[in-house]
Amino acid sequence: MGRFDKYNIDLKGLKTEPVKMEFNLDNAFFADIEGEEFQKGNIKAVVTAKKNHDVFDFDFTLAGTVTVACDRCLDDLDIEVETENSLRVKLGDDYADDGDTVIVPEQDGDLNIAWYLYEFVALALPMKRVHAPGKCNREMTGKLGKHTRGNTDEGDDTGNADIDPRWESLKNIQIEEDI
Repeated sequence: MGRFDKYNIDLKGLKTEPVKMEFNLDNAFFADIEGEEFQKGNIKAVVTAKKNHDVFDFDFTLAGTVTVACDRCLDDLDIEVETENSLRVKLGDDYADDGDTVIVPEQDGDLNIAWYLYEFVALALPMKRVHAPGKCNREMTGKLGKHTRGNTDEGDDTGNADIDPRWESLKNIQIEEDI
C-alpha cells in the first residue's frame, strides 16, 4: 500500500448521489508529499464528490493551520488556512489537466487527490508571510538590519520604516491639476 493510497477515488464506482469524505492532513502527510511551500500542518479536509453523467464534480473544504518559515526571520510561523475549492473531472483516453477540467484515463478510473489537497492549501497562503510586529526573532532581524542598506521597505520588527531621504523630499512637490 502506497503513502497516498487512501486519497485514491474510484471514479467508476461513484454513484449519482453525493459522497462525502474526510481527511486529516497532518505533519506526516505534508512531509510525505515533499512540497516546497511547507512541510508541517494540521488541516481537516472535507471532500464531496458528485457524479453528473460523464462528469465528476469535487468540492473541497479545508480548514486548519500550516507552519511556514517567516519571510523576515526564518522562524516557524503558524498560518490559519480556510479555503473552498472545486475540481471537475472527466474520463478520457489520456491524462490531461487544462486547468478547469482534469481528464483521467478511463482504463485507470482512479483519481488521487493528495496533490490537489496540498495545492489548495498552498494557494490559500498569503504572499507575504511574516510574524506580527514585535514577534520576529530579534537576533535574526538584528543581523538582517546590519546587512541591509538603511531599513528594508518592511521597516524594523516594530513596523517602523525609515524613508530614504531622496524620496522624502518628493513629498514636498505639489502637483497642480486642471479641473
